[in-house]
Amino acid sequence: MYTFKDATKEDVDNVMQKAWSAFESYRSFSIKQRAAFMHAIANELTSHASALIPIAMAETHLSESRLQSELTRTVFQLNSYADACEQGNWLDVRIDKVISDRQRPRPDLRKMLIPLGPVIVFGSSNFPFAYSTAGGDTACALAAGCPVIVKAHPAHAQTSEEAASCILKAAKICRMPEGIFTHVHGVSFEVGKELVLHPLTKAVGFTGSLSGGKALFDLATQRKDPIPVFAEMGSINPVYLLPEKLSESALDQAKTYAASINLSVGQFCTNPGLIIGIDGPDLQTFIKNLGEEIKKVSPSPMLHAGIAKSFIANRSKALAQNDVHTVAVSDTRPGENESYPTIASATAQAFMNNPVLHQEVFGPYSLVIKCRDVAEMKSVAEKMEGQLTSTLIATENDIQQNLSLVDKIKDRCGRIILNGVPTGVEVCLSMQHGGPYPATTDSRFTSVGADGIKRFARPVCYQNWPDNLLPDELKDGNPLKIWRTVNNQLTRD
Repeated sequence: MYTFKDATKEDVDNVMQKAWSAFESYRSFSIKQRAAFMHAIANELTSHASALIPIAMAETHLSESRLQSELTRTVFQLNSYADACEQGNWLDVRIDKVISDRQRPRPDLRKMLIPLGPVIVFGSSNFPFAYSTAGGDTACALAAGCPVIVKAHPAHAQTSEEAASCILKAAKICRMPEGIFTHVHGVSFEVGKELVLHPLTKAVGFTGSLSGGKALFDLATQRKDPIPVFAEMGSINPVYLLPEKLSESALDQAKTYAASINLSVGQFCTNPGLIIGIDGPDLQTFIKNLGEEIKKVSPSPMLHAGIAKSFIANRSKALAQNDVHTVAVSDTRPGENESYPTIASATAQAFMNNPVLHQEVFGPYSLVIKCRDVAEMKSVAEKMEGQLTSTLIATENDIQQNLSLVDKIKDRCGRIILNGVPTGVEVCLSMQHGGPYPATTDSRFTSVGADGIKRFARPVCYQNWPDNLLPDELKDGNPLKIWRTVNNQLTRD
């Protein structure tokens, strides 16, 4: 039960003043010092796992094994982003040296990324560790040189409080400035509003619903000095079943996708909420077997009562639409705050004509869209909103024969998957976890992988500065031994 006091406007102002004071010193900390701080946070989380996990289990209904896996991922994120921070590639250092012997001499120009300033991070409900207090947004902001203010998610406020204590302990060990990290609580939207609108706030990281992310984005753009909001929001992660591959593996695909739809009670942002195929015997076989698999899945407790309520309401709304047919539901009736695994179907025309069917139903629910032919499948792809992921179940021949379809799908997602499932997001540099609106507010960036550090930094060019006054990252001798582009050549020299 939520027992924490909402931060007041005065609390927020005090927090932001301390964060700005911390920024004035932390921005000058070396990338090695920042990395050491992040490693220390990872160590504290690891040493406090036995306390963190039972609290998270009680607040979220997630299993011990799932939470242990997520905490391990969170520690890995912190350590890997710390390593990337120290390597310095994310700084995007560019150096073009003076050219004096031309008609219009070129000045000495040197560019790198510098931190934005205090960052507000809104904890996610479905990942109490990896996308919350000590999660990816916090790690990226600290790596970039920014203080962090986390607003705990009310659904796992005590878990957030415990994780925050680990960060604060690491900050003390590493002698970080007071205000480098602050943790506040708030059920009321007013707390988040005050944080976003505060003049010392310079960026926002958010993982959650479309309505929540859009509200914060709108607030940020209405400020006297607009600031970036990097919000990961809703995604239905469409899966396109192409004919040749489906004819080869309809049964296997049904089993694979039943498992993906129900993974972690369907409470992943990459849950496959839409499956699109060409109507015929192979698609009917797929639908029949997918339904049979779904019937075997027992309902499970959802993260919290609010998510369960939203799932039931959104599921009911989707199933009540004209031309939507229920294919299968779990053979076991759900209890209070439990999921109700469901598969439904509709025609392509029904989908294209009804915006309700484009909306995410967060939980174990997926809608199968039946197209007349590939041309209609292409029309569905054209009507699709921006997504985190899109998946093609296809042979190489399917791909070669439908390149224009592939292009349309690619235009509307951040990660395009071939013959896999969207659930499961690898933490590495080549991962893109972000897509066109409404999946995120800025598809140029990722919230997973060390490239996410760049969200909380901006480029600054130094022109004609003497070497001794330049930051170490830009000095001729390259004292940090980082990779830099010097006169168009990537080098460590």
